[in-house]
Parts: sequence; C-alpha cells; structure tokens
Amino acid sequence: MAIIPDTKDWTWVLGRRCPECGFEADSLTPQDVARRLDAALPRWDAALQRDNVLERPDSLTWSPLEYGYHVRDVFEVFRRRLELMLAEDDARFDDWDQDAAAVEKSYADADPAVVRSELATQGALIRDAFAAVPERAYGRKGLRSNGSEFTVVTLAQYFLHDVEHHLHDVSG
Repeated sequence: MAIIPDTKDWTWVLGRRCPECGFEADSLTPQDVARRLDAALPRWDAALQRDNVLERPDSLTWSPLEYGYHVRDVFEVFRRRLELMLAEDDARFDDWDQDAAAVEKSYADADPAVVRSELATQGALIRDAFAAVPERAYGRKGLRSNGSEFTVVTLAQYFLHDVEHHLHDVSG
C-alpha cells in the first residue's frame, strides 16, 4: 500500500514542544543546531546499517532507508534555502514536494550504502553551513510558497526538528 502524504504544516513546532518526539525549539541558534546535528549523524549512520533497514513497520510508514533518504534530501534542500537567505533579502523558496521526491527517486529501492554515504556528506555540509552563520545574519528572512516566513534561526530550528523527529520515527 502507498504511503499517505503528510499534509500537516509542522511550523507549529517552532512555538511548542512536539508531543511525538519531544523536540523543543526554545532558543536554539544555528550553531546549536550544528552541534545537535553532529550528534545526530552517527545515529542516522547506525539506523542505515540495521538489518531491517528495508522493512516498513507497517504499510503506511516508511522504512528506515526511506526516512534516511528523505533526511538526506532535507539536508540538501535546507542548505540551499539557508544559502539563499544569506545571499538575498527576503528570499523565496522553491516548492519541494517531499512525497513526490520519494516516488521520483524511488526511496524504497535505493542502495542503503549509497544513502548512508550521501547522508553523511550532505549532513556535514549543512552542519558546517549552520555553524558558520554569523549572529548578524540570524534575522535574515525567507518565505515558503505557502506563506510561512522564516528567519535564519527559525529555519535552523524547523530543520533540526525534521532530522530529530525522523530519528524518533526509525528508533521505535
């Protein structure tokens, strides 16, 4: 059975604790996000080496491999968004349909070793990008096509929730 697309607007996690994974954005800076991402990367690597990496827990939930591939793409999409915010005033983000990406790239059929390698590479790039953000750039803005506005700080926080929430998804 196909996965049901996630149509929730998860920006609410910027203002309150996520009841599913426990994430709290609080006052995390981009440098805090970089440090927490550095701690999350080995956990993603371990998840992608598990014997059950290809197994979906049920017909409506992604396998660890599919979540890992999604997170690898999240790393790339958010790095581009961060770069855009730092380069342009009031940056506007291209649409990204995560569910379409999963189908187009055949997440479920990917090679776990390739996803592991690419996730590590993209993870290091986004970690370093957030670590390098100067404090004077924290308030720079970006706008998602649905109207959600982010600062560099809230983009970093929103990004980290996705990474940590999906670690929670694959650890259950």
